[in-house]
Amino acid sequence: MSIAIGITAILAILSLAVIFGTDMSVAVVQRAVYAELDDRTMVRIVGRGHYYGDRRFPVIGIGGTIATAATVALAFLGVSPWAGVLAATGLVLLLVWLLLFARIAKPINAVLTAAAASGETPANARALQDRWESIIPLRATLLGLAIALLCATLFLV
Repeated sequence: MSIAIGITAILAILSLAVIFGTDMSVAVVQRAVYAELDDRTMVRIVGRGHYYGDRRFPVIGIGGTIATAATVALAFLGVSPWAGVLAATGLVLLLVWLLLFARIAKPINAVLTAAAASGETPANARALQDRWESIIPLRATLLGLAIALLCATLFLV
């Protein structure tokens, strides 16, 4: 059972690390870059990024979520309830991240993706981007903590 828990935890960590790295890259580098761009250029770049991200990241995110849930189930079914508690806490943090994404980021992604595809620049483009970026530190923190909890889970199995 310990091997199965380890495998699912590692798969979850690897999947979530991809998204965590992306959020950290936005927080540390891309926000500053976007602030220097005119609105039209920013919409084209950000909109195209969301176009590809929203098509490619769901597989990674869904895989990470499933692997995290599997880690929780296996840990509670196995011999390590403390590992189950850590993994379950990580899963809750991941679900909060998903809620933030679905309620705030995803609708903005859709607007900026459509604007980039049509070559238009919404009058509120900068406000949309600012709102999207406003949750990046929280998103990165949530994923970082979830990953750390999954890593801690590995020590208990």
